[in-house]
Amino acid sequence: MPGQVVALAAMGLILLGACFLMLPFATVPGANLGFIDALFTATSAVCVTGLIVMDTPQDFTTFGLGVILFLIQIGGLGYALMATMILLILGRRLGLRDRMMLSETMSTMDMQGLVRFVKLVTLITFSLEGIGAVLLTFRFAMDYPWDTAFYYGVFHAISAFNNAGFALFSDSLGSFQKDWSVNVIVTTLVILGSIGFLVFEDLLDNIHGRRFRFRTHTKLVVVTTGMLIAFGTFGIAMLEWNNPATMQGLSVGETFTVSYFHAVSRTAGFTSLDLGGMREPTLYFLLILMAIGGSPGSMSGGIKTTTIAIVFLTIWSVLRRDPDVEVFHRRIPPDLITRALCLTLLALALITGMTLLLASTESQPFLSLMFEVTSAMGIVGLSLGDGATRSLSALLTDFGKVMIMLSMLLGRFGPLMIGLFAVKTTAHKRYRFAQSRVVIG
Repeated sequence: MPGQVVALAAMGLILLGACFLMLPFATVPGANLGFIDALFTATSAVCVTGLIVMDTPQDFTTFGLGVILFLIQIGGLGYALMATMILLILGRRLGLRDRMMLSETMSTMDMQGLVRFVKLVTLITFSLEGIGAVLLTFRFAMDYPWDTAFYYGVFHAISAFNNAGFALFSDSLGSFQKDWSVNVIVTTLVILGSIGFLVFEDLLDNIHGRRFRFRTHTKLVVVTTGMLIAFGTFGIAMLEWNNPATMQGLSVGETFTVSYFHAVSRTAGFTSLDLGGMREPTLYFLLILMAIGGSPGSMSGGIKTTTIAIVFLTIWSVLRRDPDVEVFHRRIPPDLITRALCLTLLALALITGMTLLLASTESQPFLSLMFEVTSAMGIVGLSLGDGATRSLSALLTDFGKVMIMLSMLLGRFGPLMIGLFAVKTTAHKRYRFAQSRVVIG
């Protein structure tokens, strides 16, 4: 089955990456990289999460960092392309069931033009990563030799567009907290990587005259993403305004720059300050933003912007006693509403269940564990840290690390598995039971 091939390919890539990272010349002398830590790093890279149990720039050699970068690129592209590429390489003809599976895997609107969409995704990915790499190279060249600047530029451009959050600086991007050029380039790449390729396809179709109005999906993604960034920026700024451990010494402009950076990085995992110094209300607010995540068919994870938008639109319709859920003068189909509610409840249940499990086995604060689990399932990478340069996962037991790895895999490939289950052919019932009202509320 194609779905099994995709899952096995992802697992095989992670295992292969872990084996490469355990090679003697992949780490510096004295790094002491065990199998669990190697597997964790490979999983985080393939799932483009960014949680780390090693100090990435200090513990890995150039070869090791190259392996991580390769896993990030393949992992990021794999979410949208792995199934199609494998089937095409195997010379398989795409039948109806395969197209249904691929359409769900790649979050496309229909089953037509899948090969064209694959080419579009590849072109957009490498083009935007290339532009970002050039811009970052020129910026880093102000502080480093050209060869080092080029390496840093390429690595961070790929990491940013794939929403991976891996950085070649032990403080992530804390050294560039007030550098507007790095902030603008990185956040732009993160946003473009998180809005989904369907938005790019719709934009290009309108430019080339194949369409004459934007899809409802595109409008909902753009509006919801903009609202989340604006709401997140303002919320973080207000909650941390006078916090001496984070933003008290910053100017108004610098405060909103840092707040904007972290509101955008809710899908990526880059940081420009120590999250451990944030107040608990801010951390919980950021946790909610991480849980929502990016948009369908993108490099980011989470519940997804369109899903949460449909949930709130449904609540608004219920409060207004409107029988239809409407947006941009269009009705949302009932089956999408049901799926949005189910996905949201399932994600919240998984985050809660995994947090409770870790709370019973690990000696870490409850909020810190929930933050780590949400970051893993949302494939974000933000973490309260271990007090040094690594994620909180570095302090967990091997069992805890395995659970975080499982959370990352669920966050990355869980929606795919749910989609494959949803398109499974089932027999339709030939009968329906009588309705019965139940008192709620």
